[in-house]
Amino acid sequence: MKSNNNWMRNGFVYALIIVALMALLYNIFSPQERFQEREINRVAEAIKDGQVRRIVVSGSRLEVTTTRNDKWVSRIEPEADLVNTLQAFGVAPDELLRVEIIYKAPSQWGALFSVLGSFLPLLIFGGLLFLMLRQAQGSNNQALSFGKSRARMFTGDKPTVTFDDVAGVDEAKEELQEVVEFLREPEKFVSLGARIPKGVLMVGPPGTGKTLMARAVAGEAGVPFFSISGSEFVEMFVGVGASRVRDLFEQAKRNSPCIVFIDEIDAVGRHRGAGLGGSHDEREQTLNQILVEMDGFDTDTNVIVIAATNRPDILDPALLRPGRFDRRVVLDRPDMRGRRAILDVHTRGKPLAPDVDLDVIARGTPGFTGADIENLVNEAAILAARRGKRTIGMQEFTEAIERVLMGPERRSRLMTEEERVLTAYHEAGHAVVMYHMPLCDPVHKITIIPRGQAGGYTMFLPEDDRTLYSSSRFLDQMAGMLGGRAAEEIVFGDVSTGASDDLERVTNLARAMVTRYGMSEKLGPLTFGDREELVFLGREIAEQRNYSEKVAREIDAEVKRLVTLAHERALDTLKRHRRQLEAVAQRLLEVETIEREEFEELMRHVEMTELSLDE
Repeated sequence: MKSNNNWMRNGFVYALIIVALMALLYNIFSPQERFQEREINRVAEAIKDGQVRRIVVSGSRLEVTTTRNDKWVSRIEPEADLVNTLQAFGVAPDELLRVEIIYKAPSQWGALFSVLGSFLPLLIFGGLLFLMLRQAQGSNNQALSFGKSRARMFTGDKPTVTFDDVAGVDEAKEELQEVVEFLREPEKFVSLGARIPKGVLMVGPPGTGKTLMARAVAGEAGVPFFSISGSEFVEMFVGVGASRVRDLFEQAKRNSPCIVFIDEIDAVGRHRGAGLGGSHDEREQTLNQILVEMDGFDTDTNVIVIAATNRPDILDPALLRPGRFDRRVVLDRPDMRGRRAILDVHTRGKPLAPDVDLDVIARGTPGFTGADIENLVNEAAILAARRGKRTIGMQEFTEAIERVLMGPERRSRLMTEEERVLTAYHEAGHAVVMYHMPLCDPVHKITIIPRGQAGGYTMFLPEDDRTLYSSSRFLDQMAGMLGGRAAEEIVFGDVSTGASDDLERVTNLARAMVTRYGMSEKLGPLTFGDREELVFLGREIAEQRNYSEKVAREIDAEVKRLVTLAHERALDTLKRHRRQLEAVAQRLLEVETIEREEFEELMRHVEMTELSLDE
């Protein structure tokens, strides 16, 4: 309907311009433009002198032709008689007999075009100006519409996303289900004195489905859904952000009940007074307008604001208080059951091979978010299509996990035989030490094929999702990380740069044990150092020491002790199980990749051989 109105409006303007141009052409090419204008009294004098040969009367307009064939134009009073008018100016009847008088009906189009010609410049200028404004508005010209909201509206009559499309966040769905019921049946809650929530703040790491959850709420409730990013409010023009906020909420109120979704609200919701521009920062003006719209004087509307962020710690306290964001819904990384449910959603409708076990895939993807799992399934489908298969097999899923974690294989990378041997013993050292550390995660795969930035890698995956770690587990993990360097020392009597990443990870973990987790017996259950961060930048920039130089030396000594202890444990383990180290390294040189089952079978076989030799 709206497009029809626009077409009719533009058609009317085009027609007006065409008529004006026709009037212009008529006035240009009409013979009347060559006539000389004469007053009626001068025409009467010319008749007396015998200079007039013919007069054509068209309404009140006179076209006079002289005896010299000159053309004059004159006018008389409307509805006046020509003969009587001329006689009033002293023309005798016999003088009129020498003049040929012709009466002609006046042309309506000529009169109209004559009138239009007077207003022609104004008509053309107005029409062109109107078209320019319409064209600028239609092309979203920022110079003319920068104060308008950039929110995209999705109607609720045809939902594209529902709660069935969201998995792995059951608690968040329960929280938001009440919002859906509020929008569907507000009377049930109002009758008990409950008020509709003003806002819901969804917090979680990137890729956990915050935007998807907001669209699912709108789809379930069947109401309009406005979507905008926090960064779209801010422009180089002062006051534009606040103007866009006002326009957004005006649109929302006209379509209430509805949902307004602001993605990445931390772009405009940071602590006030912390910006580089002082108290008159443009972001602060935008935030002030958001605060007023959400809980100001005019708040009797059925507009629910859903915002998403992964940095709730930097948001302004006034934005987080009840009355603005009444609820905080946490969307964390899914556990194994959640990953299994997400896999069901993303593999729906895809041809899977009989050997695909989604439980094994869910167990082998700890820490993956919903976006990571979607990318994993897509990568597996691409690999299957590249290989000409009609179904997606377990091999494609396993390789897709490695591609997501480590990057694509680099089989074209040329490695010398010396580098292959060194890499084989390095990765075998990791695997053997982890195998004998009781609290290390089990080894899933060992390979010396370069992938991403790594020349080879040892993949270890936890059996269960874990959120709490003990100091004993940290010490075992540190020993496993240093197994590669220890193997190089034992076999080659020298070390390489291949352990640089391992050393960095071990050092950071040991320092965190001492300064953050209080896992040092010497320094006790204390934390050391305050991490500083700029609210405007939203990231950590430094650590402020709240301890003396003596304590700093003790921290360094304790970190060194922990790393040295892990290194000695790795060396001792590999010296005691040298045969296993040799067996795994030689097998890697033969086949380049060892899976978990083969690795564990190889380790048990060597153990049995060692026992038989000892007996």
